[in-house]
This record gives sequence, C-alpha cells and structure tokens, in this order.
Amino acid sequence: MWKYLVYTLILCSPIAQAQASSQELIKFSTHVNQLSPEASRASAYLLTGMPKTDRASISSQLLISNIDYALRARKQFPWCQKLSEEQFFNDVLPYAVLDERREDWRPKFYEISKALIKDCRTASEAAQVLNRDLFDTINVHYNRKRKKPNQSPAESMEINKATCTGLSIILTYACRSVGIPARIAGTPLWSDKSGNHTWVEIWDGEWKYLGADEYDPKGLNRGWFGGRASKATADDPLHAIWATTWAPTQAHFPMVWATKNQEINAVNVTVRYTKNTPKATKQPTVNIRVFSEATNSRIIASISLIGQNGSILKSAKSLAGRADLNDVAELPLLGKAPWRILIQHNGNQKELTLTTAPTKIIDVILNNDKKPFDYTDIIEAWKIEELAERQEELDKKIIKVGKHTMRILEKKYGDTPKGGHSLWISMHGGGGAPAKVNDQQWQNQINLYRPEEGYYIAPRAPTDTWNLWHREGVDQLIDRLISNYVICHGVNPDRVYLMGYSAGGDGVYKLAPRMADRFAAAAMMAGHPNDAAPDNLRNLYYEIFMGDLDSAFDRNKKAEKWKALLTDLQKADPEGYPHRVTIYPKLGHWMKRRDAEALPRMIKQTRSTWPKKVIWKQSGVTHQRLYWLGVTPEGAIKKRQITGEVKGQHIALTGENLKGIKLWLSDELIDLSKEITVTRNGEEAFRGHVYRSKDTVKKSLSMRCGMIATALLEIK
Repeated sequence: MWKYLVYTLILCSPIAQAQASSQELIKFSTHVNQLSPEASRASAYLLTGMPKTDRASISSQLLISNIDYALRARKQFPWCQKLSEEQFFNDVLPYAVLDERREDWRPKFYEISKALIKDCRTASEAAQVLNRDLFDTINVHYNRKRKKPNQSPAESMEINKATCTGLSIILTYACRSVGIPARIAGTPLWSDKSGNHTWVEIWDGEWKYLGADEYDPKGLNRGWFGGRASKATADDPLHAIWATTWAPTQAHFPMVWATKNQEINAVNVTVRYTKNTPKATKQPTVNIRVFSEATNSRIIASISLIGQNGSILKSAKSLAGRADLNDVAELPLLGKAPWRILIQHNGNQKELTLTTAPTKIIDVILNNDKKPFDYTDIIEAWKIEELAERQEELDKKIIKVGKHTMRILEKKYGDTPKGGHSLWISMHGGGGAPAKVNDQQWQNQINLYRPEEGYYIAPRAPTDTWNLWHREGVDQLIDRLISNYVICHGVNPDRVYLMGYSAGGDGVYKLAPRMADRFAAAAMMAGHPNDAAPDNLRNLYYEIFMGDLDSAFDRNKKAEKWKALLTDLQKADPEGYPHRVTIYPKLGHWMKRRDAEALPRMIKQTRSTWPKKVIWKQSGVTHQRLYWLGVTPEGAIKKRQITGEVKGQHIALTGENLKGIKLWLSDELIDLSKEITVTRNGEEAFRGHVYRSKDTVKKSLSMRCGMIATALLEIK
C-alpha cells in the first residue's frame, strides 16, 4: 500500500505536473485516475525515469497502450507473475531502452512473440526461442549498411538491416512483450580498443546475457564477446560494461552515437563479467577479419599459424554474413616472433608475417571467391530506394528524365502470370502537326490493340515535331517507362514488347535497333525507316506490317527493302535475325487492324538476355551498352560498329577503332570462375580472371532492368 501512495504522490505532485510539459503528458496524467491501482503505480513509475526529451514529445496513446500490454503479459506468462513489482516496472514495463525512435511496438511484438514461445516453460527458454526464430520471422539481420545504429524496430524492419544495437533493441522489446525482464548491456570501447558492442541481458533468477540474432543452442551466457567482456575495467567508464535501467541512477548509458546524451540511466555491471576471469596469460593473440576484394564483404576463410617447418600449429575460421563485425577469428601466437599467418579461401591465399603481436583487428582482403553470389538483396534495395519516386510518376501518368517528360495512358489485361506481367509499349502516329492532332492520335492508340495479358501503355510523344519517337531523349524516357513498371508493378523485364503505327512505326524502325536489348519483340506498323539500319536486330524478334498501296514517302518500297535486308542478314547469320514481313495487298496506310495478328506471335517471345553474338552499330543517337557490349562515354561514337562473340572462355571483338570497350559479363554468358581471353581484331587484349562485384551489379542495374552483369572488364 505504501508504494501505491508514494507513486501516486510522485505522479500528482506539482513537480511532476510541471515536468509534464506537453499536452500529451497532461492527458496521460488525467487518464491515470481512471486506471487500476497497479496501472496507476506503473504509470507513476514510467514518469519517474522518463528521459526529459520524452516529456516534451511522448504520445499519451503510446504510454496507455504500453501499460495495457505490459500488464497483459504480467497476467499471462508464469515467469512474469513471479517477478517483484519493482523488477516488473523496471525491466518489463518501460516503452524504450535507449534513445531510439519512440513507437507503439508492444501490440505487434506481443502477437509475434507469444506465438513463437507458446511451448516454453521458463524465461530462459523463451528468450532462446525468440533469439533463434524472431529475426527470421521479421526478416531483420546484421548488416552494416543500416541507416543508423539506434534504429527502432520499425526502422530496422523497413530496410531489413540492423547492427548490434538495433538487433539488441528488437530482442529486448520482444522479451519484454512476453513478460521477460530484459535490458541492453554494452561497452563504449573494449579494453583492447578494438571497438564497441551492445548485447542483451535477461532475468531468470539472475541476469544472463545473449547476443541478439546470435543464437547458441548450448544456452545463455555464451557469445563471442564474452572473452572481451571478461577483460573490461570496472573503474574506467570507457572500458566498463554498462546495463540500462529505468530507475534514476548516478550513471548514464554511454551511447557512442550520441556521446552528449546522458538521459539513459545505467548501472555498472562489469564485475559480473570479470569475477570468474582466470589470471591473464602472456600468450599473445591475433584477431583477423577477411573480406572479398570484389564484393567488399566478409568471407569465411581458413586462418592458420604456420610453424618453421611449414606445419599448421593452430587454425581458426573467419566469420561472415549475419555475424557481428567484431566477431572475429582469434588465433593464439605460439612461440616467438616472427609469426607466419596463412589466409586461404577457395584457392586464393595470402600470407602475413607479424613481427609483433597486433593490438587491433587485422583486416585482410582476398581476391574474389570465384563463385556466383546472390544479388537479390541489391535488386530489392534498388527497388525500395526507387519505389516512391517511380510510383509518383505512374500515379501522375508522367515519365520524367531530365528536361524531357512523356505522358502515358494505361490499360491492364489478364491475370498475373508466373514471372510477372508483360509490358506493351504502343506508340501513336501524327507528328509535324498541332498538339490537338497528336493528342487525338494518342487517344486512338490506347484502343488500337488488345493483348491477351499485360500492361498496355500508349505513351504521348514528348514533342509535336515530325520525328516524334526518334529524337534525342526518347530512348531514356522509354527506358525509364520500362523500369517504372518493373519496380512498381513487378513487370517481367524479359517480356517487354514495342509497337508503333505510322509515325509510331517510324519510332519502331529507329528505337528497336538502338534499344534491341530492352525488348522481347518489336512490330513496325506503316512507318518509315528514314536512315535506320537493321544490323542490331540480330537477337530481337522483329515484324513489319505494311499496306502495298501505302506509297506516301515510299513507305511500301522501304518495307520491301527492309524485307530484303533482313533476309540477307539471316542468310549470312542463320542463328540470328528472326523476322517476319507482312505486306497486305490492296491496303493503304490504314490496314484495318489486320496488323493486330502480330500480338499472339510476339507474346510467345522472351528477351534474349545473354546472346553469344552481338552486332552493335551506333546511330545518330548513341548508347553506352547493348546487351553485354559496352563503351566508355568517349567511346559512344556515331556510326561506330562493334561485333562481339563468345566461344567457350574466349571473347572476340571485331570492328574499327576498338578503344574504350567495356564488357558487362555474367555467368550466364561465360564462366567467371575460369580464365577469360579477349581478342581485338585477332590480337590478344586480355587474359586472366574477371572478378564478380556487387558494385558492378549496382552499376548494371542503373543501366538495365534484368540482364544483371556481375563483372565488368574494361579493355584499355
């Protein structure tokens, strides 16, 4: 009874009311009078330890929800029922741990966690299960590319990444949601000055520690950081072990990302980690992390101490993936200096010679591991980063690239097939006419064809000039249109189809060769090629439709000429130039929609992503990549022609002025685990390994949807 009176007096005192400076806290204080005695005491306790910054910003609804769910856990879970009221208030009830963003996390964590621990009998067992299963359930794991160290759970779940502090906040919240007393422990700097770390402590008769998302089936009080914690210094705040507490103390938890913030109460718990530490030996050690040169990420490598006769005296494994950055391989340095250390991984190796025992972690960089890696996370991160801006464009039906804009109309047909919808880009006619005329042509185009499935898009040409679809800037707009639908609607980038009628057909004549690697098929209806050439169409299914009476600008004669050109190209290269040319007798410029026969044939085509042979002839509008052939910006020269062909592990390049060539490579094209040779006009230009790199994946993504290159070779 006396505790209730004390807490109530604290809550209702003039000082407390003055501290409740925000309207939200005043609202919360008013609500307290309607609560049960236990809830009232809980409310008072929250206010006694509340950080000053929270008093001005905390939501009353958050506090009310927090108390409600905490008391629910108190009644439901047996280990929570056994707690003293003081421990429940201090280590289960609080709505926060550090200075993370405040959010109403209890309802969600309560539902997730209670399902995971439904068969657990003790707090220790429940904490183990949460540490084993929770992080997979919410898909958050260790990753240094998180946005900030002290992320709230929602912030971490949004990007599926967190480091030790973010992971510890999540596990602490999850434990508290099901009545397990939990707090964060950590040190601002290890005694060997190798870095800082945070982890979680839970109470089950005594405090026990565990690394967040570092499940150890052998139980609690185990972790890679235990050895370092045992060397902490209790009387040195910088090298001590601290644990959070809600009750006011004379100490604060040292947050290395906010060194001036002293609002988080803490207790010094160093003695628990050092009391059973054996006397230090004079045996020196070395701590090593190993990184891949190509991916700039940690890899699992063998690390060995080599004796004078070449024998292995001691060995260890470096860690990677979800392991904490400071969870490193530790190797004892036996005997006297100098020490030989051999690092090996997949046939690659590096040897170190140490003349003195190092005081810091050694980072070793090895060449690529020569194995394909999963880059799904890079694609997903790219989509997440781009989604908001791309979706806004689609919502407004306007595509933007630099100073160029293009409006679109959209219709959707059929159910989503496995692999994603197809995308049909259908370009209208007109050109060289008032905007009103071209707008009418645009409105007609959206109703001109009807695919059996997919997004059917009629873009509005960005200008009203005669060259509607093949002037500078159109290529980039079409490319962004494709990527917008891939990012926002899950369109299959290997099932994109290009069509155009009249001036739109002019565009197909021009764009299909320039952008052949974006499409699965293209169909030209009643257009004029101007100065376009078909050379680049080797790996693209291409159809031409024309009325034999369509004589304006010699369109019919030009169609016949292209028929002959494509036939000759296919005869010379039987594996390339799939095409079909249809000339309708007794029809003029309007073909009475008979050209719609192309759609059932087109939809059967998928993009050729990694063709063994590429012919690339630049037009008046240049590009820096076609399929896997690429050039530097300076190498994007008008009318320049390059042919690239892959045979086994050899790449042959032919053409004039073969400088500034880039090869965008993938294991789908050539085995990157083996040596590659490249010749220019018969002369060897490169021999060796080309390493995979996640940076190359990112660069490739910025240029293409799909056709992701994992290695880049520049022929200098």
